[in-house]
Amino acid sequence: MTVKECYEAMGADYEDVAGRLRTDERIKKFVLKVLSDSSYGLLVSSLEEKNIPEAFRAAHTLKGISQNLSLTKLYESSHEMAELLRNRQEYGGDIEPVMEKVKQDYDMTVECIRKLAEEC
Repeated sequence: MTVKECYEAMGADYEDVAGRLRTDERIKKFVLKVLSDSSYGLLVSSLEEKNIPEAFRAAHTLKGISQNLSLTKLYESSHEMAELLRNRQEYGGDIEPVMEKVKQDYDMTVECIRKLAEEC
């Protein structure tokens, strides 16, 4: 799988990230770091603990990483989650459907990145 094929499979914007990072080697270097980033795990555990400020921080970090790497689908869902949690004090049922979308997008993104990593 090429970097471009990986981006297409993720529903991400290869042209945007290539315009910023310039080479497939550099894109691969940074996108592989997503596999070791703890933001998603922190988001999940913080929501389980109903720690909204920590969940917001994790969602915001995941959003930033996704935006910088042009991971469009994950960016959109993590952005929605971050905005839902911004300035919020209480856990509510409206969080669960958004978190389900983040989970789907994260799982798909990580699966594609793992396939890319296998070919390194």
